[in-house]
Amino acid sequence: MNKPLLLLLAVTFLAPLARAERVKLLPAGDPSIVAGQETDSDPTEPTVDICLAPKETANGTAVVVLPGGGYGHLAMDHEGKQIAEFFNANGIAAFITRYRHAKRYQHPIPMQDAQRAIRFVRANAARFGVKPDRIGVMGFSAGGHLAATVSTQFETVDGVSSRPDFSILCYPVISFVEFTHQGSRKNLLGEDPSPELVKRMSAELSVTKDTPPAFLFHTDADTGVPSENSILYYRALRQNKIPAELHIYRPGKHGLGLAKDHPQLSTWSTLLLNWMTGIGLK
Repeated sequence: MNKPLLLLLAVTFLAPLARAERVKLLPAGDPSIVAGQETDSDPTEPTVDICLAPKETANGTAVVVLPGGGYGHLAMDHEGKQIAEFFNANGIAAFITRYRHAKRYQHPIPMQDAQRAIRFVRANAARFGVKPDRIGVMGFSAGGHLAATVSTQFETVDGVSSRPDFSILCYPVISFVEFTHQGSRKNLLGEDPSPELVKRMSAELSVTKDTPPAFLFHTDADTGVPSENSILYYRALRQNKIPAELHIYRPGKHGLGLAKDHPQLSTWSTLLLNWMTGIGLK
């Protein structure tokens, strides 16, 4: 399954993002690919949309973006393309990852797709004009669970690590033990997962001293994924002395993306940029 990461397969130019191309992360015929109808939000195989910042403003930082969708679809617009446009406008390269999910796929496929996306960016860092030690991961909702998963469970293949250098978690699903978003857990782990698997896939229980720094954003009014999820992960980071920043706004429903139409909530992206500047990413 782990084929050379420098291969760029089946490139398709996309709109409206300028300088974007879609690359398949697995070669044709890979045994993990399940045939079926393909849509933008329900891939049959994993891809990355490469969205590079203009050369004159690029700062060498890259973010692998994991849209949410409860592990049952992908919110490719407000948690994908709009995020890439935001990062590109601020000199940051974005790599929107279409990871596989239910109904065709369950754990460990989404995790493996996200890990491979990080390794792909790192292996091709020179080509993309990014620094291999400034590659982070960002996830929304269930995509936030996936981002936290690859931030606490990583691997090295052919000398290339899947460990992100930082993580950005937006109203993330974190725990499958408490305050759980049941739909995400069922889609990822099935109807009756073992207690051991449930704990292993609860990111707050997997944080170690090697977990990367994190920025977390949530809202108190989120009833779909309670803010306790972010709090649990933040506490685990603090207990392991990992630099972290957590912002919980009072109003705001789940799944806001950049919250462009909400003057108060939209400030979270400015706080994110300030945090990135503070840890040397801008």
